[in-house]
Amino acid sequence: MVTRGSVGSAGSTAKERGDAGEARALAHLLRQGLTLVQRNYRVARGPNARGGEVDLILRERDGTLVFVEVRLRRSASHGGAAASVSATKQRRLVFAAQHYLNTLGSLPPCRFDVLAIDGHGASERIEWLRSAFDNS
Repeated sequence: MVTRGSVGSAGSTAKERGDAGEARALAHLLRQGLTLVQRNYRVARGPNARGGEVDLILRERDGTLVFVEVRLRRSASHGGAAASVSATKQRRLVFAAQHYLNTLGSLPPCRFDVLAIDGHGASERIEWLRSAFDNS
């Protein structure tokens, strides 16, 4: 899930900034040769428990299924991309990914990536961390 705050100084809402960030992340990954499978895959755990969401599900040329968490950060001063995904968030991502994988006939190789977008405009920097964490 994209980090979302309140309305920013540019007049856009947090949801608009998050959606725009996910679109920039997707464009970056498509340029790297990945193919989009699904955006914003959500699954509920139950009426009183949070489920999970995967921002982007893509496929590498070799068939690897890639579950991507997109993070928007105003700056990189709070640690690297992997540091921006808490253990709780990782568990929710894994839960959603397992649910998605259960819908497939056969299990492909897969991994969890984090794509962080730091800053904005001309100073924007994209950090793509492949295999940022595992499913354990």
